[in-house]
Amino acid sequence: MQKNKQNWPEKYAIDKLVTIQKDIQKIISGEKTSVRRNDRYADPGDKFELNGHTVIVEDVYPQKLGEVTNDDAQQEGYGSLKEYINSITKIHGEKVWDPHLIVWAHILKPV
Repeated sequence: MQKNKQNWPEKYAIDKLVTIQKDIQKIISGEKTSVRRNDRYADPGDKFELNGHTVIVEDVYPQKLGEVTNDDAQQEGYGSLKEYINSITKIHGEKVWDPHLIVWAHILKPV
């Protein structure tokens, strides 16, 4: 894993982190407190707007998909890890769920 932040990749534009309206509503309501993406979109302390609501990024870290837990899936706004995996593979195809693939976990909090 990339624990040394100096070796982290450049981040993408934070406004591209969450674009699906259903996810935006879940974040605003507090039902969704994390977003895992293939790329890094923020640093801890970064703030951005979702439908006029300010959201702060509390933490960012790399994580292997195989290490995602049921609690992580619930923070993503799903009822279980199985539901989260089914949703991801439905959107991106079966091959996307590689347990060795490193994704970037972004922990969020509406302010």
